[in-house]
Amino acid sequence: MPHELHTDRLLLRRWRESDYAPFAAMNADPRVMKHFPGLLTREQSDALIDRIENSFEKRGYGLWAVEISAAREFAGFVGLSVPRFEAHFTPCVEIGWRLAAEHWGHGYATEGARRVLEFAFTEAGLEDLVSFTVPANKASIRVMEKIGMSRDPAEDFDHPSLAPASPLRRHVLYRLSHEEWVKISRSL
Repeated sequence: MPHELHTDRLLLRRWRESDYAPFAAMNADPRVMKHFPGLLTREQSDALIDRIENSFEKRGYGLWAVEISAAREFAGFVGLSVPRFEAHFTPCVEIGWRLAAEHWGHGYATEGARRVLEFAFTEAGLEDLVSFTVPANKASIRVMEKIGMSRDPAEDFDHPSLAPASPLRRHVLYRLSHEEWVKISRSL
């Protein structure tokens, strides 16, 4: 499995020691973490990178660090992960992204996610991907729809890791199968 994926503007790569500080700053930004239960401490952020790297070792894929090619600047992550909770759609593989606020609005999440879909369905041999978020996270929902994912409202769910009273508990679920991706990619 490749350690790097490329797009016209992005390098999706394995994590480096130099990524820890900007990743921690991103995870401590209330704008970035608005749709998550809370900000991450430096220790939590570092532990997340360690878990991501373990996923690469175990599965051959994970959440790639995103670097803006022209600036050689860390921007966040895009990639694949396996949710650690149980729900009606698990076990599964999730496609996800998180970018620093200064990199929003440039299409980087969509561009990176499209490349990750190609990897997932051609190189990794996956048959189905999911993505989920809170209904208020319109930006992520737009990315899901732009990359061809679709939602069946009957599959929306209450996130089991969040307290019943949490305003973030309800999540929308989007899916894309290999078969659907092939049809979409032929039409591009």
